[in-house]
Amino acid sequence: MSAHGDHDMGHTVAGWTGTALGLLSSLVAGAGLVLASAPVLWTGVALAPAAALTTWVLHLSGRGKPTGPRPPHLRHWRTRDPHARHGHPDCLGCRLAGRPRPAPAATGTTTHPAAGSVPVRLG
Repeated sequence: MSAHGDHDMGHTVAGWTGTALGLLSSLVAGAGLVLASAPVLWTGVALAPAAALTTWVLHLSGRGKPTGPRPPHLRHWRTRDPHARHGHPDCLGCRLAGRPRPAPAATGTTTHPAAGSVPVRLG
């Protein structure tokens, strides 16, 4: 067991790359402020959307993760997400990319005693 217990910390290639580029963006913009250099400052500011775009592209290519915990065998940070091409449920990035919302898994149907034979979906 790791120091964080048995839960998914969400470490992925997309997450680490986005964090590194976001940190670089902040460092360059901060250096621009300290040096009073407008070109350096605006370079740092321009790196912030580049970090977000890079993270999004990596997520869509399967280098990110869906919302929520992953199964233990998929938690290594370099493991590709096998379901990324089909979109993740409740994922804004997947919706912005135009990926369809996956249909929820059918959990079964039953009849409600008061409604006779009207099927009621459970789950």
